[in-house]
Parts: sequence; structure tokens; C-alpha cells
Amino acid sequence: MASGPRYSLPFRRRREGRTDYRQRRSLIISGRPRAVVRLTNDHVYVQISEARPKGDVVKASASSKELSKLGWQGGTGNLPSAYLTALLAGKRAQANGVKDAILDIGLRSITKGSKVAAALKGLADSGLAIPHSTEVLPDKQRLSGGHIASYAKTLAQKSSEEYKKRFSHYISRGMKPEDLTGHFDQVAVRIQQTVIGEKA
Repeated sequence: MASGPRYSLPFRRRREGRTDYRQRRSLIISGRPRAVVRLTNDHVYVQISEARPKGDVVKASASSKELSKLGWQGGTGNLPSAYLTALLAGKRAQANGVKDAILDIGLRSITKGSKVAAALKGLADSGLAIPHSTEVLPDKQRLSGGHIASYAKTLAQKSSEEYKKRFSHYISRGMKPEDLTGHFDQVAVRIQQTVIGEKA
């Protein structure tokens, strides 16, 4: 006669679809810092953390919410902001002595040209040694928001009302979405200068 349950109840975070413990275990036993990338519809969060017996220690972090302080006037949940946020986190990690990391994207999977791939590119461009395949990375045109600028130009020609509606958050900040690529390059340079200033 059975003396106990015939099933095994998964951990709560696994039941909630928040943690893949098998993947997390393999990342931790690698002994390397983890570049943790988390996305919401509106924001991007990147942390460089190390596993310790008493819990993870965050060596560096960045949020797309911070980009406005660096002059960024674009969206905070799009592909360019994912790249810039990861670039900022990677530069801060290097300033704190972290030279390499492995990507931790939780339960997500990488799709070619996605925001996760853009964040991966930002981490790699920051100078962190992070294993990845170049095949999944977005091209420079998409990273800098060229696809957004192109769409804005087309929409402006078709319907000024729809243009104002779609890009109201850009316009309210005094920026033309058509100029996004140049603005992106300026902020990327500013991130480099800012992290050097933080280190000093």
C-alpha cells in the first residue's frame, strides 16, 4: 500500500513560469558572472551578477529608465534602448573588474534580431567577453532605430494625424523620430563618457 504521494510538486517559481531551475543550476556551476537580461513592454533591465552561497551579488546594473538622464529621448522598451541599456551595464561591469559573463535570459529564447539579441550585442560591444553567435544579432541599421525612423518618414507622408498619434511620445520630448539614428549614436558615445566619469 502506498505510503506517500505519487507525484512531485515543482517549486513555486517553476509552477509560476518564472524560473527554470535546471538552466539556472548550469549557469551557476559554470562559475562565471551572469548577464541577466529582463524585458517588459516598457523597459529593459540588465544586471551582471555573481552567484554566492548566501545569494547573488550584483556587480553592475542598468535600466532603460536611466537613459533619459543621458539625453535619450526615444522609447525605453524598444530595440535601440535594449542595446544602450546593455552597453551601459557592460561598461559599468568592466569598471568594477568584470571581464566576462554568460547570458541569462530566464525562460525566454533568443530570436534573431529581437530585443534580447540587441541587449546581447550591447553587452558584447561594451567589451565583455560573452559567448554568442553573430547570426542572431540585429544589424547596425536596426540597432540604431533605422527601421523606426524609416517607418516614421513613410507614415508622415501618408497621414500627418496618424504620425502624430503614433509618435506622440517622441514629439512631446521635442524630437523627430526620423532623426533617431543620429540621436542613438550620440547617446552611445555619452554612455562611454559617463561610465569613465563614474569610475573616476
